[in-house]
Amino acid sequence: QVQLVESGGGLVQPGGSLRLSCAASGSAFSIYAMGWYRQAPGKQREYVATSTNGGYTNYADSVKGRFTISRDNAKNTVYLQMNGLKPEDTAVYYCKVTIWPSDYWGRGTQVTVSS
Repeated sequence: QVQLVESGGGLVQPGGSLRLSCAASGSAFSIYAMGWYRQAPGKQREYVATSTNGGYTNYADSVKGRFTISRDNAKNTVYLQMNGLKPEDTAVYYCKVTIWPSDYWGRGTQVTVSS
C-alpha cells in the first residue's frame, strides 16, 4: 500500500559526499515522520536521522555535523546529505516513514566509503 524507494547510494572516497533520496508512493496518506537508519555487516541496525512533520530534526551523535536531513513534503520525499564520509559510514541505508500508527521501510541503498 505504501512503497518506499531509496536512491543515491554508491562508492565514494573518504571525505567525499553523497545525497540519498527516499520517495514514498501509494494511496493517499499523511506522513508523520521520515528518517534514516543504517546497518553494516555484522552490526545491528542503527538510527541515523529523523525529520518530523512539525519541523523537528534529530541526528545520531555519530553523524552530527556531517549529515543533514531534509524533506520535500509535496513530493513525499526525504533526503540525507552526507558530507565528510568515513569508512565507518559504510552500510546499507534504509528509509523509514511513519504514517500513524505504522512504520514503513524501504529496501535499502548501499553506501560504501573506501579508497
